[in-house]
Amino acid sequence: MSFFSTDALNPGVRKREVFGWAMFDFANSGYTTVVLTAVFAAYFVGAVADGAEWAAFAWTAALSLSHLIVMVTIPAMGAWADQHGAKKRLLMFTTVGCVLATAALAWVGPGAVALGVALIVVSNVFFAWGESLVAAFLPELAKPAAMGRVSGWGWSLGYCGGMLALGLSLAYVLWAQAQGQKAAQFVPVTMLITAAVFALASMFTLVLLRERATPLKGVSDSAWRQSFKQLRSTFQQARRYQDFMWLLACATAYQGGVAVAITLAAIYAEQVIGFVQQETMVLIFVLNIAAMVGAFAFGYWQDRLGHKLALGITLVGWVATCIIAAVTTTKGGFWYAAAIAGVCMGSSQSSGRAMAGMLAPPGQLAEFFGLWTFATRVASIIGPLSYGAITWMTGGNQRLAIASTAVLFVIGLLLLIPVNMQRGREAALQPANASDH
Repeated sequence: MSFFSTDALNPGVRKREVFGWAMFDFANSGYTTVVLTAVFAAYFVGAVADGAEWAAFAWTAALSLSHLIVMVTIPAMGAWADQHGAKKRLLMFTTVGCVLATAALAWVGPGAVALGVALIVVSNVFFAWGESLVAAFLPELAKPAAMGRVSGWGWSLGYCGGMLALGLSLAYVLWAQAQGQKAAQFVPVTMLITAAVFALASMFTLVLLRERATPLKGVSDSAWRQSFKQLRSTFQQARRYQDFMWLLACATAYQGGVAVAITLAAIYAEQVIGFVQQETMVLIFVLNIAAMVGAFAFGYWQDRLGHKLALGITLVGWVATCIIAAVTTTKGGFWYAAAIAGVCMGSSQSSGRAMAGMLAPPGQLAEFFGLWTFATRVASIIGPLSYGAITWMTGGNQRLAIASTAVLFVIGLLLLIPVNMQRGREAALQPANASDH
């Protein structure tokens, strides 16, 4: 356990509590890996919607609607959680919601398009709420100098959880196919497997993680209006938190590119490079392993190098990934792109979360991570939609679309330049009523 040194943790924080926190990344990663990337997405388009021309649009529209709902609700939810010391209470609620909605996907059979869309919207909203709330615990657990590596522990464990859920699902799928079953029979079971992994692993979080925030005095339980007022006040003070705002703009750009990699890598591999389904599944596994190693190792590197430089290096790696993927015509060449993408995926997402933790005021963690989630959801709409639009406008030229995705990472690099971590950290630690400069 020498890697997991208590020197990285704030006073009073025990290793088992950090393990509990990191287990939430382990728990919820199966949802994105199995439901959004590897299994249910293709099942929805091919079997539920019977391969209709509008099927892919219905899928992306459902995801976009869920991102919009999260964008509208999460900043105020975060402010409410801060005011009521209720991050853990809300985390429990969102976890139960996502687990139940994921399990309910088992009822989505061929033709049940409306039910499938509704459950994807509900499950993805609960997932995003939970992801934002658990991130807000990071600055309470880790010392500022160790934020990168502690964030990396969570991300790397998360990829293990994604691989476990995917591995169990694929083992069941192969067995079911050998029995002569069709997708409509075995895909629903993979949804139950994913929900079960989420439910069991998240128990470690809900048992071991402590709520350290205390409710503010004079705040009534129904005071959502106060949450919006607090949020408005934060935006009015945006000049004071200029480094956090620059980071949000940077994240909106580069996370758009990451969203393309997560949602379209398998499609690109099969349609452009010529991978068959089994090769794609192996590709996703290897991508997860590379991302796990990247997040873990890069967390330590980030704390030594400095957050800004570390994130900048991963964004350069992403630009290289997009260019290699766009020009390569061989499966071997695409494997190089996928390996770089995997390392950069884990490290860029972990780096961004750690930077947000450094720049968030200690008394407004859930609110500021709500703003962070707002930015990443905007990105999740912008990235895949721009990819789809370019593909459509160029008559199906996905090579041009993936090359254009490099532009999002370049914009992210440019928006990273004005971020000053020391100035941002000082602004975050100033009392909330300090006068603006």
